[in-house]
Amino acid sequence: MAFLGVFVFAGVGGESEGLEANSNDYYSSTNLADGWIYSANLDRGFLDEVYTLGPTTEMERQLVVDSVANFSNDPEITLHFVENNTISKFYLIKGEPLNISDSDGVWLDKSFADAKNIKVGDNITFEFNGFKIEKEIKGIGYSPEYVYHASKSSVIPDFSKLGFAYMSYKAFPSEIVPYNVLNVKFDGTAETFSSLLSEKMDGKYNSFVERSEHTSVSQFSEEMDQHQMMAGIFPVVFILIAMLILLTTMTRIITHQRTQIGILKACGFRDISIMFHYVSYGFWLVLAGSILGLIIGPLTLPKLFYPSMSATYILPSWKPAWSMDFFYVALAMIMMSILVSYYAVKSIFNEKPADTIKPKAPKVSSSGMIEKLGLWNRLSFNTRWNYRDTKRNKFRALMTIIGVIGCTALLVSAFGMYDGMNDLKEWEFNQINHYDSKLVIDEEASISEIDNVAKEVNGDKIMENSIEIESDSAKKSGSLLVLNHTDLVTPTDYDWNKIKIEDDEISISQKMADMLDVGVGDTVKWHIMGSDKWVKTKINKIHADPTSQGLIMSSDKLEELDLNYTPTGIVTTEHIDRNYSTIKTTNSMNDMTSSWDELTEAMWLLIYILIFFASLLAVVVLYNLGLLSFTEIEREIATLKVLGFKTGALRKLLLTQNLWFTTIGFLLGIPVGYYILKVMWESSGDSFYILPSISLTNIILTAAITFSLSIFVNLMFSRKIKKLDMVESLKSSE
Repeated sequence: MAFLGVFVFAGVGGESEGLEANSNDYYSSTNLADGWIYSANLDRGFLDEVYTLGPTTEMERQLVVDSVANFSNDPEITLHFVENNTISKFYLIKGEPLNISDSDGVWLDKSFADAKNIKVGDNITFEFNGFKIEKEIKGIGYSPEYVYHASKSSVIPDFSKLGFAYMSYKAFPSEIVPYNVLNVKFDGTAETFSSLLSEKMDGKYNSFVERSEHTSVSQFSEEMDQHQMMAGIFPVVFILIAMLILLTTMTRIITHQRTQIGILKACGFRDISIMFHYVSYGFWLVLAGSILGLIIGPLTLPKLFYPSMSATYILPSWKPAWSMDFFYVALAMIMMSILVSYYAVKSIFNEKPADTIKPKAPKVSSSGMIEKLGLWNRLSFNTRWNYRDTKRNKFRALMTIIGVIGCTALLVSAFGMYDGMNDLKEWEFNQINHYDSKLVIDEEASISEIDNVAKEVNGDKIMENSIEIESDSAKKSGSLLVLNHTDLVTPTDYDWNKIKIEDDEISISQKMADMLDVGVGDTVKWHIMGSDKWVKTKINKIHADPTSQGLIMSSDKLEELDLNYTPTGIVTTEHIDRNYSTIKTTNSMNDMTSSWDELTEAMWLLIYILIFFASLLAVVVLYNLGLLSFTEIEREIATLKVLGFKTGALRKLLLTQNLWFTTIGFLLGIPVGYYILKVMWESSGDSFYILPSISLTNIILTAAITFSLSIFVNLMFSRKIKKLDMVESLKSSE
């Protein structure tokens, strides 16, 4: 148990610590920006104003534009024309370092290069904003701004369809480079810098995105938070139950060996020597298990997670990391083992050697209020015997119940996460979205061209944009969904009931409302990313969405706010397999669900591991406690056997008590598991919203595992009744 506890803690912890350490080293070595200021006018005067804000320490201008590379599938490549490559630097893997003086070279995304089988020295052509440029690939590598990189129409990256490239500003096909992004580094908090920027330069820039709100950084951060939360919660249950097992084991050992202890005391052995001997039993076992867990955990479990994560996230290095917390937990377990062992053996040293040599006197159970009721005599012998035995051995009963609570809680939370992930997928891709294909519209497409495509595919137009929302208490990045009288996307509440949003209404997602601390009737201020026009709107309704947090409104309402309705996609129930000149890409529902499955693969793996270890924990706990229970009542069972009780009746006697304790632990473990599940879902980040729920299937599966293991262990021990030596069990120490 000590090994399992430290193994899971150090293994999952090593994986999550590795993610954080690797990303921090990556961000540090590439000098990732603290924030990004978006503006169409980044002249020297603007730079001077940003610098004079006070906290600003470094700045670098970039021109970031979307382009299409010269491949048959028209991949989208985000081009960065950099001024000096000092902030959010390109991370070189192959080739030569990025040279600001080189106007002929391009430094390409390694994932895209691998997908297209292109290498250093090859030429590549990009088309953007009416320009067409051909460059030689001088280097291949990564960028800290693209740890997570997916298109607007997919949650999983397809590196054959998208990528990024870095070039010198001198490679831009015009003398004047229209910089639109200012990377900044600053002292102090992002909140302070944002407030100063808003106060001093209001109206001079479109938007400011701090590091924690950047799409790549926030997505990867949310992934790390989930893993760290699991690494912190689940192993705690293992460790606490390991101490429970040690306590019950030491209690059983002392009970079995009290005669030997009495003889040693009578022969002159000091109490301290005997105590050290028995305390060392728990110490050495826990020490060995902890050391093995510390070594094997970080070497094995991270290797199970990293392959699936590296398909979605891009880091130069995927290595587990060591944390002193692992050592502290192992040390705490070792110290607890000493204290627990001491607690288990200390009582026997208060006895005289003559008393210790004798078997321990059985506990006497006095009559309580229940025994004095008239109902008592109507109860079966089985019930009365088990009730009194429980009163005599309260500690054993308590330990058994606590053990079952721990097992039940782990199973309930693990199965709850399993159900939650399935519910989230069903909710998003079946209950909210009812289309078969989603066509992503090219930015340069005209309204007439969009209308023609929509008519041809029998589809409905929608508009999706990133927005920034602000209330009196918080500011968050979110999404805007503009629906144009379509029934292919239906907003819902948490119970999956359809919500109708009228043409003059605005609805906010429940999680966004919680984060901004607003509700129906309150007013929020927001703007579309890339635009400096802020609007204030009143919240009319609240909807729930598992993956997209922000605002939903009609096209009429958007135009009423004096904002342009520009469709970004077309949804249709038809399966589209042809290309249109005005369509960037087409995604089927199957593509999106497959992408979702890939994105959540690491989470599924973690859930399966937790279910396995929870079941293993149940076996170990129930076996140990069953052994202790049989040991403590062996004399009573022998007495009943002498009195004529049949083996079947005695086995039923033990099974009844076992089922009592399992039932109590199971019922108490369900709310504990619900609480763990709630903590887990609350750590899922700002994007995901799903409330904890425990399904009937979850309860049935947990009950089946818990009660099956409990009955199996009980039957295994109750077989000993048939082989019980009554003379050996009942004879005195003489």
